[in-house]
Amino acid sequence: MEDIIFAINEVVWSNALIVLCLGAGLFFSVKTGFLQVTYFREMVRLLFGGKSSDKGVTSFQAFAIAISGRVGTGNIAGVATAIAMGGPGAIFWMWVIAILGAASAFVEATLGQIFKEIKDGQYRGGPAFYIEKGLGIKWYAMLFAFATILSTAFFLPGVQSNSIALSVENAFEVPTWLTGVVICSFLALVIFGGVKRIGKVAEIVVPFMAAAYILMAIIIITLNITEIPGVVRLIFASAFNLESTFAGVFGMALSWGIKRGIYSNEAGQGTAPHAAAAAEVSHPAKQGLVQAFSVYVDTLFICTATAFMILFTQQYNVVNPEGGYLVENLPGISYGPEFTQNAIGVHFPRLGAGFVAISLVFFAFTTIMAYYYIAETNLSYLQKDVKRRWPILLLRILIIIATFYGTIRTAELAWTLGDIGVGVMAWLNVIAILLLRKPALDALKDYKEQKSRGIDPSFNSDTLDVSHTEDWDKIEDGKGHL
Repeated sequence: MEDIIFAINEVVWSNALIVLCLGAGLFFSVKTGFLQVTYFREMVRLLFGGKSSDKGVTSFQAFAIAISGRVGTGNIAGVATAIAMGGPGAIFWMWVIAILGAASAFVEATLGQIFKEIKDGQYRGGPAFYIEKGLGIKWYAMLFAFATILSTAFFLPGVQSNSIALSVENAFEVPTWLTGVVICSFLALVIFGGVKRIGKVAEIVVPFMAAAYILMAIIIITLNITEIPGVVRLIFASAFNLESTFAGVFGMALSWGIKRGIYSNEAGQGTAPHAAAAAEVSHPAKQGLVQAFSVYVDTLFICTATAFMILFTQQYNVVNPEGGYLVENLPGISYGPEFTQNAIGVHFPRLGAGFVAISLVFFAFTTIMAYYYIAETNLSYLQKDVKRRWPILLLRILIIIATFYGTIRTAELAWTLGDIGVGVMAWLNVIAILLLRKPALDALKDYKEQKSRGIDPSFNSDTLDVSHTEDWDKIEDGKGHL
């Protein structure tokens, strides 16, 4: 069975998907005028705008939910995996997919806002909604919804819980099964409280966990300040096959950098639009810009911080595709959170393992929360009778079981299942947003025009000639809460 799973992963993550994601990011960057650069200040300003309502959450809460999904084990164990399989050059390609992917993130999040609807008294939206309404392809929308529920409720939670359990075991010698019980208990308390509780928990935990981790990284970078030019040079040289030590993994650097970059920042994957659609904003482009900024926070800030700590201290191994290692600085240590634990331990011997374990608890736990919200949103899309509560109850029980199972299975299997989930969603969503790009690009144009006139942009679906925006029409008629 494991051989079949690994074979499926090879098919899903073929070079075609890498080309598709890079090509889509570049295409949207050009079409939006590289908004990830030109509108950077606007992204930060909008981050703290907007108010919540009975139906929606604030822009920052939606940002926090999306960040809680993006910032997870990929930022610690994922970066280590990229270095182990592709060498330091993989970090450069993580940067590339983040910068280009920010434009893809804008498009998918804006589409999530444009085509959102009110279900069970809450804003709901995401790829399944905009595929059906924008493209008019019902079976494609249902396929995405089924694939997303399968990925976020069964495949992906295990990656997060597995990394938590292994890092806690390494730091505190706590059995993995016991860690699983504790994680699942807290998870039940949060997800049984619904989206409002998820938003409030994410709003508090996400800034705290990100700030603490980045602060530790800043301390270590400061202690190694003179090494920055050498590390940056190593990353760039390895990325372009100019470093002899890593010449044999040039192709692996590109593929693993892209793979782990997409896994971490989720740009184009189709997860962030679910949180974006829940935001209470006056114009879809506002939340699109906020979600584009979240890609930067994830990869350019947190992933880079992890990479620098590992490379500064040389606490990593690089696998030789032909067997053995190109670099083996940590004999007997498998790639994963241990790289980061050892890196921090170089400067803070008593703190490294414990700090990373605690960081992973926060990072990965909030990611599982976000996965549940995404799965629930897609279940809501498929569920015609919103008054029936048993499907939601079943989903909550199943994600708790999947989370516990992840703590006791092998790391390699957990990551492979997670990669399959991410890859399938990326295939379906990137194709969809390429086909459905016009409403998002028109919304950005409208936003720019209103800004140029010195007014706070507000959305009018009639002006943009966008159909199937019934809930935005209610807002325009004064029946909403914007």
